[in-house]
Amino acid sequence: MPETYAIVNQKGGVGKTTTALNMAACAALRGKKVLVVDGDAQGNATSGLGVDRSILDQCLYDLLTTQADRSPGAAEFGDVVVPTPVDNLWLVPATINVAGLDMALASAIGRETKLRQALRGAQERYDLILIDTAPSLGLLTINSLAAAQRVLIPIQCEYYALEGLSQLLEVVHLVQAQINPGLEIAGVVLTMYDRRTNLSGEVEAEVRENFSGRVFRTVIPRNVRLAEAPSYGVPAVMYDGNCAGSRAYWRLYQEVFADA
Repeated sequence: MPETYAIVNQKGGVGKTTTALNMAACAALRGKKVLVVDGDAQGNATSGLGVDRSILDQCLYDLLTTQADRSPGAAEFGDVVVPTPVDNLWLVPATINVAGLDMALASAIGRETKLRQALRGAQERYDLILIDTAPSLGLLTINSLAAAQRVLIPIQCEYYALEGLSQLLEVVHLVQAQINPGLEIAGVVLTMYDRRTNLSGEVEAEVRENFSGRVFRTVIPRNVRLAEAPSYGVPAVMYDGNCAGSRAYWRLYQEVFADA
């Protein structure tokens, strides 16, 4: 059974997608078979892995709305997964259709576990699954938490970093209590750290105090190569493996995965 991580924070722009893609690429480069699930209608993980959303026939929306449908044309797991430019790395892509998932699943039986059911088709194929989530605590994020074994929480090293985190943790605890009792919090990742400012250091101290023992030692710096890589359709660890951001993600990978 693959290890499954949901990368979650309802705040946007905190580095969820960057973390998902670079951790996935590190694992793939180490020989693991990896699946990224793009759970955001913006499709940043999809485009960041060089997949053209405009030519996709099916995406996560089709998988979750028809995976229990046995009629002709229903989307199967293997129909939706696409290869990426990274060896050993595959993708369940997202298009703008994903924005309609909450409404499409609102009255569905077992709506909170549709993604978990869909990923049963991945259990024999992959060693690691990383779910990139939208900046919200909607039904698709609940599905991501229900499907995961562990939660990774990126926090941007800027003002109001902890805003909304108590609400996120409350949702995680509700999912643990009602849907997925095996769900664990893997830890908090500090992102966009700028050593030139006092603010980053102050935010780091505050986060480590509030989440004692749950914050990874590795911090991800603010780095232009991390920002550039998506426009080339590859994770930064492949775009420029020697930049500060890539080196930080390798350290984080080694910290998160003891076998690295």
